[in-house]
Amino acid sequence: MQDLFTALALVLVIEGVLWALFPGAMKRAVAHALGMEDQRLRALGLAAAGLGVFAVWLVRG
Repeated sequence: MQDLFTALALVLVIEGVLWALFPGAMKRAVAHALGMEDQRLRALGLAAAGLGVFAVWLVRG
């Protein structure tokens, strides 16, 4: 459970840094996502989740 909370905290750190360093680009990315179809966002989300699971599998063995 500690690993899960650590991972979630790291997500917040990474997102916070991105918003702090590139606020204009992040606004454009959110605006672009709002214009996308739900099906495409869902597919990209599933692909990102799959890539994340694969990366954890590689790192953790």
